[in-house]
Order: sequence, then structure tokens, then C-alpha cells
Amino acid sequence: RRDLYEVLGVPATATAAQIKTAYYEQSFRYHPDRNAGSAAAAARFAAVSEAYRVLGSAALRRKYDRGLLSPEDVRAAPKPSGRPPAPAPPPPRAPAAARRGPVPPPFDFDAFYRAHYGEQLEREQLLRARREQLRLRREEAKAQGRFHLLSNLSVGLIFFLGFAL
Repeated sequence: RRDLYEVLGVPATATAAQIKTAYYEQSFRYHPDRNAGSAAAAARFAAVSEAYRVLGSAALRRKYDRGLLSPEDVRAAPKPSGRPPAPAPPPPRAPAAARRGPVPPPFDFDAFYRAHYGEQLEREQLLRARREQLRLRREEAKAQGRFHLLSNLSVGLIFFLGFAL
């Protein structure tokens, strides 16, 4: 049995990202659809897929590194794509005329936007509120400054007129 790290062309100290990258590059290169009729490419693709099946899983990789990996572990591992098995197809739907009630919208864009950008929207709203508070404080300080200037001038004028009289 060949060393799985050699099959993927990565060192034994490779990170999960490096293993994944090597798998995608080699699976793309040796995929049976790209190499129609090539038994060598099909065998290489199968070897790369098995190597990634083991090394792509943290638990199986630990077992492999320790020499404890059994063929049953490899067979029970998920496929390299990492996708769960496809669910059963839904039951056939009744014709549109037979359905009653409002038809749900095909896609709720608002819910999608809130789910993906909700935190960013909250931060922007918070920043807008802070900017507005700062603007109001500046206007208030400016008005207070004018009031203080006017009151100081009027007090000074009263003292001057009192002194002049």
C-alpha cells in the first residue's frame, strides 16, 4: 500500500488546507471525464480520492498516522466531496389550481440579507447614531459658545457704560 501523503504529493506535516488544495488539483487533473478511456488516469483518480478520504478527515488522519487505520474505517468514511447523501425526492405536488391560499414567495431576499449582513447593518446603524449624537453635541456646543460670547460682551458693555457714567 502506497503512502497517502505521497499520493497527494504533500508532506506529512501538511495542513488541512494544503491537503484539500492538493486533492482538488489532482482530482481535476486525473478526473475520468477529462481523461476519457484512460485506465491509468482512472486508477490515479481513485487513489487520490481514497487518500483524501483518509487525510481529509482529522480522525482518520490521526488513525492513519498511528498505523491504526482499518479498511472498515476507510469504507465508512464519507465521500471526498464532503456532501451529505442526497435526500429523498419530495412527493409530487398538486397542480396549481388545486392549491389554496397564498403562494409563498419564491425567495425571501430580506431574510437572506439580514442573515448574511445583519451584523454589518447593526454596526452601520450604531455608527450613524453615534455620528448624529456627535453632530448634535457640536451644534449645542456652538450655540453655547455664541451664548457665552454674547453674554460676555453684554456684561463687558454694562461695566463699560457704568464706568463711563
